[in-house]
Amino acid sequence: MVLNRDGSFLVWIMAVQLLVCGVYATDNTKDCKLLSESMSERKVLTRLEPLTQKDFTADASDGKDNYTYVFHLCGDASGVPNAGLVQIDKKTLKKTVIGMYNSTQAIGGSDWVMLIYGKGERYDGHCSKEMRRAIIMISCSRKTDVGQLEVVLEDRDRDQECFYLFELDSSAVCPAIPSQLSTGSIILIIGVCVLAVYLIGGFLYQRLIVGAKGMEQFPNYAFWVEVGNMTADGCDFMCRSRNREEAPAYRGVTADALEEETEERDDHLLPM
Repeated sequence: MVLNRDGSFLVWIMAVQLLVCGVYATDNTKDCKLLSESMSERKVLTRLEPLTQKDFTADASDGKDNYTYVFHLCGDASGVPNAGLVQIDKKTLKKTVIGMYNSTQAIGGSDWVMLIYGKGERYDGHCSKEMRRAIIMISCSRKTDVGQLEVVLEDRDRDQECFYLFELDSSAVCPAIPSQLSTGSIILIIGVCVLAVYLIGGFLYQRLIVGAKGMEQFPNYAFWVEVGNMTADGCDFMCRSRNREEAPAYRGVTADALEEETEERDDHLLPM
């Protein structure tokens, strides 16, 4: 029963972890509704995931009027339902919807994303009373996680297609830096790490568990000694050209042979 309880407890822990990971892995950019659903635009939006669930504000003045602009990526700006970008009059606190995130367009390059919110509130006397539109230009800046929202201009001196233009710097749209390591370098690093783990782990095991001393603390010491001996023998066999079994090229003359020859040469001098 103890094992069952422990097992159930571990299962509950894993389930909670998976649930938490699932919550954090949610793609909040899915709340943006594209004018024409496409995989390319949806992929561009996913690059902006780090910018979701945040309000970005910017102040601007138009003559005597002062405004605060609130931008929210795929969420309600300043609490206005479906509003992605809102203009707030600082005097009257009136909120004017500039663009809706349920009418989104996303265009992306290698280091920039242009987000367009359409279907804002209609102009009173400009742009043929068409709906307002917000364009947010998000540019790459590796030194900035999320920069300050800036108002560039409001182009309303035309009959159609007027827009508000904003800028925002963020590292979220920066291209990934390619790895400078080659395949061989990666394999070498992995090999060195594995060797280090083998040596350190084996040394600790031999010293603390087995109780070895001296060179015996080296992991698999006997095996590596045998490998070394076999390597030396192989090198000796392959690299040495002299045959050890070959007889010497000449023989030395022994003292016994000289003495015998001397005695034989002296025999004719003896008296008969």
